[in-house]
Amino acid sequence: MPDYSAGMISEFATLLDKIRQLAEAMHSLRSENAALRDKLAAASADNLALAARMSQAHARVAALLGAMPATMPEDAADEEAA
Repeated sequence: MPDYSAGMISEFATLLDKIRQLAEAMHSLRSENAALRDKLAAASADNLALAARMSQAHARVAALLGAMPATMPEDAADEEAA
């Protein structure tokens, strides 16, 4: 069996601890990334739904504006002038 010095064993222990910390950080970041992907998907779906509602509202307003008379009837114009 090789004769390892106490300093070398200490370095291995330190390296092992750093590797363990790196693995924990990687696991944490993967979990956070998955959560962010889910939030992004939900926000994208909400965005599409809001865009559709906005388009429908635009169409309704355009229809209402199209249904309005282009000019006022003469009787109404005379009443407003008075």
